[in-house]
Order: sequence, then structure tokens, then C-alpha cells
Amino acid sequence: MSEEQADAPRAVIVISSHVARGSVGNRAAVFALETLGFPVWAVPTVILPWHPGHGRATRIVPEPEQFAALMKDLERAPWLGEVAAVLSGYLGDPEQAGAVASLVRTVKARNPQALYVCDPVMGDLGGLYVPEATAVALRDELMPLADVATPNRYELEWMTGTKLPDLRSVIAAALHAGPRMVLVTSAPSLMSGGTGNLLLTSSEALLAEHRSIDRPPNGLGDLTGAVFLARLLRGSPAGKALQSTTAAVFEILARTAKRGADELTLETDAQSLSHPMAMVHLRHLTHPSRDRRA
Repeated sequence: MSEEQADAPRAVIVISSHVARGSVGNRAAVFALETLGFPVWAVPTVILPWHPGHGRATRIVPEPEQFAALMKDLERAPWLGEVAAVLSGYLGDPEQAGAVASLVRTVKARNPQALYVCDPVMGDLGGLYVPEATAVALRDELMPLADVATPNRYELEWMTGTKLPDLRSVIAAALHAGPRMVLVTSAPSLMSGGTGNLLLTSSEALLAEHRSIDRPPNGLGDLTGAVFLARLLRGSPAGKALQSTTAAVFEILARTAKRGADELTLETDAQSLSHPMAMVHLRHLTHPSRDRRA
């Protein structure tokens, strides 16, 4: 590695939930990024003893003024030039969106090549699990700033106000979601009994598929966003980044399910982040721009 490469920005600011037990939110994203060689500045938006899916528990949310002040400190940090990307996930309060947006703008002003990945964590097939004001803030304040967004299919439906029953509709919605690159998790699959991650860019529509696993533990979206960001920061082309990210997350999921664990076993399967062996089928789908040219 040259001296110039060694000095290049590569830290990632990760802004999401923190749990004492488990592998969701920052616990998943920070572990993945650090395992893959990226320093992390971790900012908790809410502190919980465990994921709410395990049962009700104490929820500690920073006061909006305190959260905003902390983010302003980061904006003024003398080490801001180290930062190559910002990744945001679950918000504990809708007012946090403005502080995140301000930080993203400051990072990009310092490093125009910096990436912002927005994981608009707001719900799933069961509906919204954040207040509607938080979902609106994610859609209206953070998505427009994102270089990359990683919604699940339900979140994309909610943000676009459109039902997305098939790949064609998901592709159309992702194309108009705002960010130049949208990775939709839980996308429809062309594989029987499968599920997919759909990646849409201005010129490509790519689908990475694998078999579905019943009752998966939480944290897959958090892990997917972090691993995909790491691949992009390493310079991987979009298709290779999608395929290797999907393989890594699926491999960890499959091994977790085989053990019967109720949380992703990241610490046991860390090697899967770097060198996944799982087979994932990558399809090149017809991009809407080609339809228009035709």
C-alpha cells in the first residue's frame, strides 16, 4: 500500500440503535465494518437491552438537543478528514434526522468523494414500527441526501406509496426513489422458494438470489448495508459488491439458523464477511432505460 493510499479517508460514521445483547443496529454494522478493516465512529440513536422483538424493555433516547450537540461536535472534529462514509439506520426520534443530515453535508463538504448510505429503517410486512413522523423524516430529509439507500421492499412501498408485488414494480419504484444506487432487500425472487436483493443503478438492474430461511433473526438489513458499503469502499463494481454482500449475509444467516440461535452469530462467523463460500445466483435484469430506448 502506498503512503497516499494509507492516508486516504477510510473511517465510517455509523448512526443507529445500540443493544446490550444481540447483533442488530450498530452492533451488527460496527462489527462488520471493523472486521473488514474500516475504523468506525459509532453514534447510538437509542439504547436498548435487546431488540424489541424479544419483548418490551427500557428504551433510552438522547434528548434531541443533546443528540444535535454531539453531532455538531463531530462536524467540528479535527479528524473529520479521516471519514470516507456515513451510514445511518434506525432513528430513535424524528428530530435526529436533521442532525444526521447536517453531519452528512459537512462530511461531504470536507470530502466530496464521501459516500452516504441511508438505511431507512421504519417497518416490514407487519407495518411501520416507528412513529410516522420518523418515517416521514427518513423519506423527506435523509433519502434525498443518500448516494446509496438500502430499504426493504415494505419500506420502499411506504416511501413511494405504491404496492410492489413483482420485480417490475420494485425496479420502477427504486429508480424513482432518489439515490443513484438503491439496494432493495427482501425483493421478489425468480427462484422458487427464494428471496433476493435487488440493486438498481442508473444503468443496471441486478438481482442476487438465495433460498429463503424461515423466521430469520433480526439485523440482516443492518448487516447488509454495512457489508455493501465496505465492498464499495474497497472499489468493488456494483455487481460484484451485491453478489459478495448477499453471499456473506446469507452464509451467516444459514449458519445462525443451523445453530438455532436467536441472534446472528457474527462473532463465530466473522470469516464469512471477508470470504463467503455460499452460492448466490446473480441475474442481470432488463433496465427500464433499455425499454425506453427500444
